[in-house]
Amino acid sequence: MGKEDRVNHPSHYTSGGMQCWDAIKASMTKEAFCGYLKGNVLKYLWRYEKKDNPIEDLNKAQVYLNKLIEESTT
Repeated sequence: MGKEDRVNHPSHYTSGGMQCWDAIKASMTKEAFCGYLKGNVLKYLWRYEKKDNPIEDLNKAQVYLNKLIEESTT
């Protein structure tokens, strides 16, 4: 069994084969979902310097930023 991908596919964010952000997206408007994504980018950038593994939080910010870009172009 391989090592868990804590940035792109953390096991605690998936339930029943669904990513948490897919369930969140289904519950909101596109504008609200983009705000949620933006908030997560800011959260990870805000605190990365205080973490034991700052690169992990920067990578998480990048994942949310990529998702925001994807959502903004569709």
